[in-house]
Amino acid sequence: MRILITAPWGERLGGAEAMLQGVFEGAADSGHEIEPVFFQDGPWPQELCSAGLRVEVIEAGRLREAHRWATTVARLTRLMRQRRPDVILNWSAKTHLYGSPAAVLAGQSDRVVWWQQAIPARAWVDVTATLLPAVAIACYSGASQRAQAHLFPRRRTFAIAAGSPPPPEGQPPAAITLPDDVPIVGLVGRLQPWKNQDRLLRAQRILRDRGHRIHLLIVGGDSYGLSPEYASSLEPLARELGVIDDVTMTGEVPDAGPYIQRMDVLVNASDPEPFGIVILEGMARGVAVMAVNSGGPAEFVQDGATGVLARSGDPSDLADALQRLLESPQRRAEIAAAGRESYLADYTTAAMRRRFFDRMGEIAARAGG
Repeated sequence: MRILITAPWGERLGGAEAMLQGVFEGAADSGHEIEPVFFQDGPWPQELCSAGLRVEVIEAGRLREAHRWATTVARLTRLMRQRRPDVILNWSAKTHLYGSPAAVLAGQSDRVVWWQQAIPARAWVDVTATLLPAVAIACYSGASQRAQAHLFPRRRTFAIAAGSPPPPEGQPPAAITLPDDVPIVGLVGRLQPWKNQDRLLRAQRILRDRGHRIHLLIVGGDSYGLSPEYASSLEPLARELGVIDDVTMTGEVPDAGPYIQRMDVLVNASDPEPFGIVILEGMARGVAVMAVNSGGPAEFVQDGATGVLARSGDPSDLADALQRLLESPQRRAEIAAAGRESYLADYTTAAMRRRFFDRMGEIAARAGG
């Protein structure tokens, strides 16, 4: 099976890119051929070229640049006619705005799938992408599927739970100075409003007022320059709340794994979160995880068993959920161990790849028929 995948970014900075990298790495062993087409150059396509993949880079520019959109669609059309893939997977709503018209022009619209990376809320890009031809829309979770079903026209959807690679053997923890007399609570993610780093800072203040001191480790930066104002607001907020001495902000890091190893609790504060691949990274490392009881995490984190779920992303609810993990180190260790078992059973990269290629095979079979 040959799969052509359009990807928007030339760097690996988030969970979606990590999952796609897992697909790339397993293509050869699975017997399938993956041909990525990036809309931006960068270290990622160069890395894949060095690994032996057949990679194309088409500098698409911004969607509002009509002439560049038309040029990109024309180049994609030629590429699809040359390669004749069995499946065309547009890895985001944005790339679907190019990939679907190109597939129509190439006479290959019967094999187009796009990946809904979010839980859509009628944003123009999701609405427009849904209008364009596709035989199916892939999602991470049932929550994304249900939200997508409210957009017109109602397209067939399916969910593929994400996976995460096991930690490298012998990888040392991050060499940063952190206190050893209080629990280290961490959040890994781009500094964007929907990730709710600010709400976790407010939850930290609530916990301190209740007599629970923690040190907050915020890992991530303003990836792609999407929310510079929000990113720059977090340190002043920590000062205003009086918790700045118990906060470490690392900025962008090439690998969050060593930082997760320094954590006693890994928090995903997004409400809702499409899936939360970083939660799997914590579970894989035997770190207790906490997320909000909405979106993807509610479908794979068993509250009180493999993790803890907060009622909402409100700071007081985040503080309540965290307190459950802070009050009993023994219970925290039990939850961390159960989370790792759940990861090993269902959420490794190998398990994700099996789900992924099975679904793509179904799409290819329909197109071939």
